[in-house]
Amino acid sequence: MAKIHNIDAYKLHKLLKAKQALLIDVREPAEYQSESIQGAHNLPLAEVTIDTIELLADTDKKLVFHCLSGKRSLMACNKLQNDDIEFDLYNLQGGISSWKNEKLPILTSARKILPLDRQVQLTIGLMIVFGLILNYFLNSIWLILPLIAGFGLINAAITGWCGLARLIAKMPWNK
Repeated sequence: MAKIHNIDAYKLHKLLKAKQALLIDVREPAEYQSESIQGAHNLPLAEVTIDTIELLADTDKKLVFHCLSGKRSLMACNKLQNDDIEFDLYNLQGGISSWKNEKLPILTSARKILPLDRQVQLTIGLMIVFGLILNYFLNSIWLILPLIAGFGLINAAITGWCGLARLIAKMPWNK
């Protein structure tokens, strides 16, 4: 069974310079296009499977995953570990945020987009605020919006699966 190792940004930088690591960015395409680590391959978390990884994997290199904060990349590692992948997996601890904190080089574009988790937070906040405003001025049926937002948050916390995040990831601005 594969082991999952955490790796810090500085050590990963050394491995990449020595061409000893294959870096997989599991963020959504728009996040990747906005800013990325040079040499990283974009493979969104939803597309991470044992088959896609085996196509990318170079047995001589360490397979390292990263995202914004390290949560989605750890989910990718766990997903592959559960599929009985045969080689060790590495997770960039703290994600691209830790990479930037170490002042390591980042490729950026003029196109800036909010990370997926912040888009979800914004959407839930708007659902709550508009639901309450519409309830006050129009009809109590609009309380359904904060109710849906609350149940969605509860579900995401319990299961680790967020339908709203998957929906927002499919929006045109995230492609």
